[in-house]
Amino acid sequence: MSDALINGLSGAGGGIIAQLITYPLQTVNTRQQTERDLKKEKRKLGTIQQMCQVVKHEGWGRLYGGLTPSLVGTAASQGVYYYFYQIFRNKAEVASLERMKKGVGDGSVGMLSSLLVAALSGCVNVLLTNPIWVVVTRMQTHTKISKKSQPGQTQLATPKEIILAASELPPFGTSHAIQEVFDEGGAWGFWRGVFPTLIMVSNPSIQFMLYETMLKNLKKRRALNRKSNNGVTAFEIFLLGALAKLGATVVTYPVLVVKSRLQAKQVSMGDKRHHYKGTLDAILKMIHYEGFYGFYKGMSTKIVQSVLAAAVLFMIKEELVKGARFLLTKNAITAVKSKPP
Repeated sequence: MSDALINGLSGAGGGIIAQLITYPLQTVNTRQQTERDLKKEKRKLGTIQQMCQVVKHEGWGRLYGGLTPSLVGTAASQGVYYYFYQIFRNKAEVASLERMKKGVGDGSVGMLSSLLVAALSGCVNVLLTNPIWVVVTRMQTHTKISKKSQPGQTQLATPKEIILAASELPPFGTSHAIQEVFDEGGAWGFWRGVFPTLIMVSNPSIQFMLYETMLKNLKKRRALNRKSNNGVTAFEIFLLGALAKLGATVVTYPVLVVKSRLQAKQVSMGDKRHHYKGTLDAILKMIHYEGFYGFYKGMSTKIVQSVLAAAVLFMIKEELVKGARFLLTKNAITAVKSKPP
């Protein structure tokens, strides 16, 4: 089994576990990002309050709306990303060693090379898996407007009313979301938001650059101290992954909000402020009607969810890689010993 395949499968496994743990936060965060109520005097529900309201009035199941395609997307995204990341990184390491032989560099992959490797891997991942995430966004944000307004009155539903009305929702499964996306935009509808998503490639690029830089420095410091055990513990991997994701999330969050707005159901009739023709149109309308605050809706929720998910992902992935390599080495030794002399 190749090293790239081991990393790909381990990344997929770690991603699924992290997704299961943090999915309720992701659902609430997507609703916060796509909320377009312009009445600033309305009291906004906090993350914990909104989760409690969902559980109370909609049941636990709504916190996991779209979980099945999300798990498929997570496994596919992490598998594709880590697979191509390892392939590109192997090539970068070979190139670095060749430069060292020519007297250039120390043979290690530099920060710029790590950034490029992560960016290329991210682009491949986005182009292959974007349709899955469009469907997931539709399922997370699918709501039914409350019918509690008085006869003859037209009332704009508040976020709380939308949550309370969700108990009246008809079954809305993966097939319904796929049909809705296709009816709205055809085949191209599954790649809505792909441009800001490609820009979001900088998020994992920054994340992995920070992670590998911190990991490299930690290992170097351990080697200089000449300790008997130079290994990095799972808890240290957890902390490094959390710090790396925190830095990347703060920088790229506004682009994530634009992506979610584009992938959510578009309002074709009525208030045109809620209908986005493209990335630039979404940015301009958000600035005009919501101000720069609109680009940071739900950021605190996203930071908690992203940092926790990334930390769990890195920890599980590293442990799975170690386990897989140990088993392969053990099997290889057993096979050699079993051969007749």
